[in-house]
Amino acid sequence: MIYILFSVCCSVIVSILLKLARRYKINVLQAVSFNYVAAAALGLFFFRPEPAQLLQAPPLLSLSLGIILPLLFLILASSVSKAGIVKTDIAQRLSLFIPIIAALYLFGESFNTLKIAGLVAGFTAIILILMKHSGKSKSQHFIFPILVFIGFGVVDVLFKQLASHLVIPYTTVLVSIFLISFLVSILIVLYRIFIKREKFQLINVLCGLILGAFNFGNILFYLKAHRALSAEPSTVFAAMNMGVIVAGSIVGVLIFKEKLSKTNYFGIVMALLAILLITLSIHHAV
Repeated sequence: MIYILFSVCCSVIVSILLKLARRYKINVLQAVSFNYVAAAALGLFFFRPEPAQLLQAPPLLSLSLGIILPLLFLILASSVSKAGIVKTDIAQRLSLFIPIIAALYLFGESFNTLKIAGLVAGFTAIILILMKHSGKSKSQHFIFPILVFIGFGVVDVLFKQLASHLVIPYTTVLVSIFLISFLVSILIVLYRIFIKREKFQLINVLCGLILGAFNFGNILFYLKAHRALSAEPSTVFAAMNMGVIVAGSIVGVLIFKEKLSKTNYFGIVMALLAILLITLSIHHAV
């Protein structure tokens, strides 16, 4: 379970770093670009992929993910900054319902009662969590958690599609995607520097490398948790998602003083219930 704890910590730290970025005037786009440098370098070090295999990843899916991921990271940063860590982390975790629905309509999987109950609880949680705390809240801020929910759901579907077409190790494909994401994001950075005359600062590189280390750590420890508990994948799934929701909520409320209504808190409980029901449905299916 120590790997799950480390993975949860890395995930929440990523949200904290994105929250602090605006306060300290860090250029998030530049930081996100170099986040992928760190993630790719650490992937090469820990996973040791064969160089020739890096070019054998499914081209269309890898390219799609390589383009979507940096854009989604920017949306994630905006959501953390404007809607808060609590709502963003929960939106990200509840995005798992999109691949579940895709599994029903695209891949013909059957639904049991627990999974249907989990979906109902999950979508109820989203509505309750995104409800405004007061009249002072800007309703447009809640578009960002919704985009996080949709974006991570689409990415999850693409990754599942990718996994079903692999002839090389999954970790090798991850490194390839990180490299593509870096190329995509650095092209945007160069455009903004040379065309928009945006200033380039080394502090953004340093922050990006730190961000990338924790981003990669989240993935690495999650994979290690699945290997250590290979006979209990539903345990890893539940502990990871519920852990991030609880830890993110604690950090958001206690450290960053994010304001939540009683309705929002009830939504958090519903989100945890949804994760539990989905986990039980997976275990029941097995």
